[in-house]
Amino acid sequence: MAGTIVLGFDGSECSGSALDTAIDLAGRFGDRLVIVFAVEPPVRSVGEEFREYEKALEEVGQHVAATALARAKTAGVEAEAALVPERPAQAILDVAKQHDAHMIVIGTHSESPLRGAILGSVPHKLLHVADRPVVVVPIDMEARRGS
Repeated sequence: MAGTIVLGFDGSECSGSALDTAIDLAGRFGDRLVIVFAVEPPVRSVGEEFREYEKALEEVGQHVAATALARAKTAGVEAEAALVPERPAQAILDVAKQHDAHMIVIGTHSESPLRGAILGSVPHKLLHVADRPVVVVPIDMEARRGS
């Protein structure tokens, strides 16, 4: 029976590596892929400036998610995109729970564990609070070097 894989995706280089891995895993296991883009601005506030920032994030999210969705569908993987009005870690956790995902896939910039703990990296948070397996994918350094 096919399951669901949830991917945290923001269009960054490391999330591109995670997308490649998620597509590969979903294809191998016949799983559906749910691509999550969080649209909550990093600073919570009220007023017109906040609404404009949120609107800009939604526009970027729609474009980024559509690009990822097209890559998944081109690879023959059933996929959908979810733009979620939460911070990234919470958005990913919420979608994983809603879809009863059997795994979460997320990219990392390969930062040190200390830096991630201090700055609050999304992979670090997910590894500590997720109630299902989390696959953390580093940037594909070979592709980055053009090898």
